[in-house]
Amino acid sequence: MRHTEFWARMDRHLGDGYARVWADSFVIAALDHRTAAEALDAGVTPKEVWRAVWEVLELPASER
Repeated sequence: MRHTEFWARMDRHLGDGYARVWADSFVIAALDHRTAAEALDAGVTPKEVWRAVWEVLELPASER
């Protein structure tokens, strides 16, 4: 997964304006207590970050 696909999924599920705000502010334990944005900046792959986001948001399996 590329960063562009990650952000497209975030926008689809959280909305264009809110996705970035959420990614900058919501701390996820599975990402070593970092936000999605911090994890991406630290080099965690978008696929790994998406899996953590998917779990936290309790999205359907089809969105994994």
